[in-house]
Amino acid sequence: MKTDPRQRLIVALDVSTAEAARKIVAAVGDSAHAYKVGMQLYTAEGPDVVRELVGSGRRVFLDLKFHDIPNTVGAAVRQAAMLGVDMLTVHAAGGGKMLRAAVEAGQLTKPDMLILAVTVLTSLDDVELGKIGVRGGVLDQVLRLGALALSNGCKGVVASAQEAGALREEFGPGFAIVTPGVRPAGSGPHDQARIVTPAEAIAAGASHIVVGRPITEAVDPASEARAILGQIG
Repeated sequence: MKTDPRQRLIVALDVSTAEAARKIVAAVGDSAHAYKVGMQLYTAEGPDVVRELVGSGRRVFLDLKFHDIPNTVGAAVRQAAMLGVDMLTVHAAGGGKMLRAAVEAGQLTKPDMLILAVTVLTSLDDVELGKIGVRGGVLDQVLRLGALALSNGCKGVVASAQEAGALREEFGPGFAIVTPGVRPAGSGPHDQARIVTPAEAIAAGASHIVVGRPITEAVDPASEARAILGQIG
Protein backbone atom coordinates (compact mmCIF):
# COMPACT_ATOMS: atom_id res chain seq x y z
CA MET A 1 0.00 0.00 0.00
CA LYS A 2 1.33 3.42 -0.94
CA THR A 3 2.29 5.62 2.02
CA ASP A 4 0.25 8.79 2.46
CA PRO A 5 2.74 11.58 1.63
CA ARG A 6 1.38 13.53 4.59
CA GLN A 7 3.14 10.98 6.80
CA ARG A 8 6.44 12.02 5.21
CA LEU A 9 6.10 15.81 5.46
CA ILE A 10 7.02 17.54 8.73
CA VAL A 11 6.18 21.25 8.98
CA ALA A 12 8.66 23.20 11.09
CA LEU A 13 7.02 25.52 13.62
CA ASP A 14 10.01 27.84 13.89
CA VAL A 15 8.10 30.62 15.62
CA SER A 16 8.24 32.20 19.07
CA THR A 17 4.69 31.92 20.38
CA ALA A 18 2.04 29.27 20.73
CA GLU A 19 -0.43 31.62 19.05
CA ALA A 20 1.77 31.88 15.95
CA ALA A 21 2.09 28.09 15.92
CA ARG A 22 -1.68 27.68 16.19
CA LYS A 23 -2.21 30.00 13.20
CA ILE A 24 0.19 27.94 11.09
CA VAL A 25 -1.42 24.64 12.06
CA ALA A 26 -4.87 26.03 11.31
CA ALA A 27 -3.72 27.45 7.97
CA VAL A 28 -2.09 24.18 6.90
CA GLY A 29 -5.15 22.18 7.94
CA ASP A 30 -5.28 18.61 6.69
CA SER A 31 -2.37 19.11 4.30
CA ALA A 32 0.08 17.91 6.98
CA HIS A 33 -0.10 15.62 9.99
CA ALA A 34 3.30 16.20 11.63
CA TYR A 35 4.93 19.31 13.07
CA LYS A 36 8.41 20.03 14.32
CA VAL A 37 8.78 21.81 17.65
CA GLY A 38 12.35 23.02 17.96
CA MET A 39 14.42 25.05 20.38
CA GLN A 40 12.86 28.42 19.56
CA LEU A 41 9.23 27.49 20.22
CA TYR A 42 9.99 25.10 23.08
CA THR A 43 12.12 27.68 24.88
CA ALA A 44 9.40 30.29 24.50
CA GLU A 45 6.37 28.18 25.39
CA GLY A 46 7.63 25.02 27.09
CA PRO A 47 5.99 21.60 27.02
CA ASP A 48 2.42 22.93 26.93
CA VAL A 49 2.70 23.65 23.22
CA VAL A 50 3.68 20.02 22.63
CA ARG A 51 0.79 18.77 24.75
CA GLU A 52 -1.60 20.96 22.77
CA LEU A 53 -0.41 19.62 19.42
CA VAL A 54 -0.51 16.01 20.60
CA GLY A 55 -3.95 16.55 22.13
CA SER A 56 -5.24 17.86 18.79
CA GLY A 57 -4.17 14.65 17.06
CA ARG A 58 -1.03 15.98 15.42
CA ARG A 59 2.24 14.08 15.40
CA VAL A 60 5.10 15.95 17.00
CA PHE A 61 8.77 15.85 16.07
CA LEU A 62 10.55 17.28 19.12
CA ASP A 63 13.83 18.64 17.79
CA LEU A 64 15.86 19.65 20.85
CA LYS A 65 19.01 17.70 19.94
CA PHE A 66 19.78 16.32 23.37
CA HIS A 67 23.55 16.14 23.95
CA ASP A 68 24.74 15.50 27.49
CA ILE A 69 25.88 12.70 29.77
CA PRO A 70 23.90 9.45 29.36
CA ASN A 71 21.89 9.77 32.58
CA THR A 72 20.76 13.31 31.78
CA VAL A 73 19.78 12.45 28.22
CA GLY A 74 17.92 9.35 29.33
CA ALA A 75 15.90 11.40 31.81
CA ALA A 76 15.10 14.01 29.15
CA VAL A 77 13.98 11.33 26.69
CA ARG A 78 11.63 9.86 29.31
CA GLN A 79 10.01 13.26 29.82
CA ALA A 80 9.63 13.78 26.07
CA ALA A 81 8.05 10.35 25.72
CA MET A 82 5.58 11.20 28.46
CA LEU A 83 4.53 14.25 26.42
CA GLY A 84 3.49 11.86 23.65
CA VAL A 85 5.91 12.95 20.94
CA ASP A 86 6.40 10.61 17.99
CA MET A 87 9.96 11.56 17.14
CA LEU A 88 12.83 13.30 18.92
CA THR A 89 16.47 14.11 18.28
CA VAL A 90 19.71 13.43 20.11
CA HIS A 91 23.21 14.30 18.90
CA ALA A 92 25.08 11.27 17.57
CA ALA A 93 28.30 12.99 18.64
CA GLY A 94 27.28 12.36 22.25
CA GLY A 95 28.66 8.85 21.84
CA GLY A 96 27.45 5.29 22.03
CA LYS A 97 26.65 5.23 25.76
CA MET A 98 24.53 8.35 25.46
CA LEU A 99 22.69 7.02 22.42
CA ARG A 100 22.02 3.71 24.14
CA ALA A 101 20.69 5.52 27.23
CA ALA A 102 18.30 7.50 25.03
CA VAL A 103 17.07 4.39 23.26
CA GLU A 104 16.55 2.44 26.47
CA ALA A 105 14.63 5.32 28.05
CA GLY A 106 12.39 5.55 25.02
CA GLN A 107 11.73 1.81 24.94
CA LEU A 108 10.65 1.84 28.57
CA THR A 109 8.31 4.81 28.19
CA LYS A 110 7.05 4.91 24.55
CA PRO A 111 8.43 2.03 22.47
CA ASP A 112 7.07 3.32 19.15
CA MET A 113 8.80 6.71 19.48
CA LEU A 114 11.54 7.30 16.92
CA ILE A 115 14.89 8.22 18.46
CA LEU A 116 16.72 10.07 15.70
CA ALA A 117 20.43 10.78 15.88
CA VAL A 118 21.58 14.08 14.39
CA THR A 119 24.68 13.49 12.27
CA VAL A 120 26.02 16.74 10.76
CA LEU A 121 24.04 19.98 10.89
CA THR A 122 22.93 21.22 7.48
CA SER A 123 24.59 24.58 8.18
CA LEU A 124 28.02 22.89 8.12
CA ASP A 125 30.21 22.08 5.15
CA ASP A 126 33.62 20.44 4.81
CA VAL A 127 35.47 23.65 5.63
CA GLU A 128 33.51 24.31 8.80
CA LEU A 129 33.89 20.70 9.93
CA GLY A 130 37.63 20.98 9.47
CA LYS A 131 37.68 24.04 11.70
CA ILE A 132 36.27 22.00 14.59
CA GLY A 133 38.74 19.19 14.05
CA VAL A 134 36.67 16.70 12.05
CA ARG A 135 38.67 14.96 9.35
CA GLY A 136 37.34 13.49 6.13
CA GLY A 137 34.51 15.89 5.33
CA VAL A 138 30.74 15.81 5.72
CA LEU A 139 29.95 12.49 4.07
CA ASP A 140 32.55 10.56 6.02
CA GLN A 141 31.32 12.04 9.29
CA VAL A 142 27.66 11.36 8.47
CA LEU A 143 28.39 7.71 7.69
CA ARG A 144 30.57 7.36 10.78
CA LEU A 145 27.92 8.80 13.08
CA GLY A 146 25.13 6.95 11.31
CA ALA A 147 26.85 3.65 11.98
CA LEU A 148 27.33 4.59 15.63
CA ALA A 149 23.68 5.58 16.04
CA LEU A 150 22.19 2.52 14.37
CA SER A 151 24.51 0.12 16.20
CA ASN A 152 23.29 1.61 19.49
CA GLY A 153 19.61 1.14 18.74
CA CYS A 154 18.50 4.44 17.20
CA LYS A 155 15.69 3.99 14.69
CA GLY A 156 16.91 6.67 12.36
CA VAL A 157 19.14 9.64 11.69
CA VAL A 158 18.88 13.27 10.72
CA ALA A 159 21.04 14.19 7.75
CA SER A 160 21.02 16.30 4.64
CA ALA A 161 19.46 14.63 1.62
CA GLN A 162 22.84 15.05 -0.05
CA GLU A 163 24.03 12.23 2.22
CA ALA A 164 20.76 10.27 2.28
CA GLY A 165 21.62 8.13 -0.72
CA ALA A 166 24.92 7.02 0.77
CA LEU A 167 23.25 6.30 4.12
CA ARG A 168 20.54 4.22 2.47
CA GLU A 169 23.06 2.29 0.39
CA GLU A 170 25.32 1.67 3.39
CA PHE A 171 22.70 0.67 5.97
CA GLY A 172 19.69 -0.56 4.00
CA PRO A 173 15.94 0.18 4.11
CA GLY A 174 15.05 -0.49 7.74
CA PHE A 175 15.56 2.92 9.33
CA ALA A 176 14.33 6.50 9.07
CA ILE A 177 16.27 9.27 7.37
CA VAL A 178 14.84 12.68 8.25
CA THR A 179 16.14 15.50 6.07
CA PRO A 180 16.05 19.18 6.99
CA GLY A 181 17.30 21.82 4.58
CA VAL A 182 14.54 20.96 2.10
CA ARG A 183 13.23 23.83 -0.01
CA PRO A 184 11.07 23.87 -3.13
CA ALA A 185 12.77 25.05 -6.31
CA GLY A 186 13.17 28.82 -6.27
CA SER A 187 13.40 29.17 -2.49
CA GLY A 188 16.43 30.86 -0.96
CA PRO A 189 18.92 28.87 1.13
CA HIS A 190 18.69 31.15 4.22
CA ASP A 191 21.13 29.67 6.77
CA GLN A 192 21.37 26.19 5.25
CA ALA A 193 24.56 25.18 3.43
CA ARG A 194 23.32 21.85 2.03
CA ILE A 195 19.81 22.10 0.57
CA VAL A 196 17.73 20.08 -1.91
CA THR A 197 14.18 20.06 -3.25
CA PRO A 198 11.48 17.77 -1.79
CA ALA A 199 11.54 15.47 -4.82
CA GLU A 200 15.33 15.23 -4.70
CA ALA A 201 15.25 14.37 -0.99
CA ILE A 202 12.77 11.52 -1.44
CA ALA A 203 14.59 10.21 -4.51
CA ALA A 204 17.82 10.20 -2.50
CA GLY A 205 16.30 7.94 0.14
CA ALA A 206 14.78 10.24 2.73
CA SER A 207 11.85 8.81 4.65
CA HIS A 208 10.72 12.23 5.96
CA ILE A 209 11.40 15.82 4.98
CA VAL A 210 11.27 18.90 7.18
CA VAL A 211 10.01 22.11 5.56
CA GLY A 212 9.64 25.40 7.38
CA ARG A 213 9.50 28.88 5.91
CA PRO A 214 8.43 27.91 2.37
CA ILE A 215 5.18 26.67 3.97
CA THR A 216 4.83 28.74 7.13
CA GLU A 217 5.57 32.07 5.42
CA ALA A 218 3.53 31.34 2.29
CA VAL A 219 0.46 33.40 1.45
CA ASP A 220 -1.48 30.12 1.37
CA PRO A 221 0.33 27.57 3.59
CA ALA A 222 -2.12 24.77 2.79
CA SER A 223 -1.65 25.23 -0.95
CA GLU A 224 2.14 25.27 -0.58
CA ALA A 225 2.02 22.11 1.56
CA ARG A 226 -0.14 20.38 -1.06
CA ALA A 227 2.31 21.36 -3.80
CA ILE A 228 5.12 19.77 -1.80
CA LEU A 229 3.02 16.65 -1.20
CA GLY A 230 2.64 16.38 -4.95
CA GLN A 231 6.41 16.29 -5.30
CA ILE A 232 6.90 13.53 -2.73
CA GLY A 233 3.76 11.45 -3.27
